[in-house]
Amino acid sequence: MGLIKEFFQFAWKEKKYWLIPMILVFVILGIFIIFFESTAVAPFIYTLF
Repeated sequence: MGLIKEFFQFAWKEKKYWLIPMILVFVILGIFIIFFESTAVAPFIYTLF
């Protein structure tokens, strides 16, 4: 949790607001792939990419 807090403090201080949505999208995609890679949905997800 410290890394996340530090990242948001950096983004706020350096006015790099565009990083926040990009990182959130990467995190959501990572969670999505991890949860669905071992299910029957996996072949359909891989066709999207």
